[in-house]
Amino acid sequence: MRICIAGASGAFGMKHMDAIAAIEGAEVISVVGTKPDAIKAFAEERGVPHYTTDLAEALARDDVDAVILATPTQMHAAQTIQCLEAGKHVMSEIPMADNIEDARKVVEVQKRTGLVAMAGHTRRFNPSHQWIHNKIQAGELKVQQMDVQTYFFRRSNKNALGQARSWTDHLLWHHACHTVDLFQYQTGEVSTKVQALQGPIHEELGIAMDMSIGMKVPSGAICTLSLSFNNDGPFGTFFRYICDNGTYIARYDDLYDGKENKIDLSGVAVSNNGIELQDREFIAAIQEGRAPNSCVTQAIDAMETLHKLELCLED
Repeated sequence: MRICIAGASGAFGMKHMDAIAAIEGAEVISVVGTKPDAIKAFAEERGVPHYTTDLAEALARDDVDAVILATPTQMHAAQTIQCLEAGKHVMSEIPMADNIEDARKVVEVQKRTGLVAMAGHTRRFNPSHQWIHNKIQAGELKVQQMDVQTYFFRRSNKNALGQARSWTDHLLWHHACHTVDLFQYQTGEVSTKVQALQGPIHEELGIAMDMSIGMKVPSGAICTLSLSFNNDGPFGTFFRYICDNGTYIARYDDLYDGKENKIDLSGVAVSNNGIELQDREFIAAIQEGRAPNSCVTQAIDAMETLHKLELCLED
């Protein structure tokens, strides 16, 4: 499988570079960046044969089978459609769009082309959440509440590596998307009741720096989600599953019980790296001619719920 990564030298682009390197039979043959000298140096350092600042140039190549988009959120929908129209399978980093109209367009184009189009909902693939999902599917667990904290310290426009960003991140359409999708995936239901509050808008960034979200699915399970760019402390997203048969705490690829005893996740998947597992699913779906877990026709459910939450914020 010959892959192009757009945004390859960014924080998550490099995670995908490392993930593809660990997958037998897959290779990155093209990288796309915004600065000619920088992407040239990156390609040479990583041994990638082709580099460009123009995604269309990469899409025109016969030796590109699929594309991974690790580009700014605001570009995801248009670039996903561009890839599909060019006849390329595509996986976009989360979220698939930053508004519901564009998300629906992505689904329309995927259905028309029949190509694999996947949203990078990594939480579905983290071994910690896979362990929980397997227990739910086996009837051993039922989620009663998910209590989630998504905390960063981003009072300036920087990425996860502390580098200046050319675009502005968003708590709702990007970070809340992870939890909205995971809650609905783990319960197997779509939220029918939602509520949302946001704090003051940052004078320079133009976004809310704090947010509180609540969701409920028809079975009665609820999710409470707190998000902040003002948290000066440990950052990341931490999930507490309060279930009918135990409490579990997921921190990325690690899982603990309610008393902080670490749970052995060996055997859950072939890797303990959620990004690698996500990329493996993308490649396997293409090779097997099937829809992947977290295909855009599944991911649209999270986008519809985010749209409902956005309307709450406008009230």
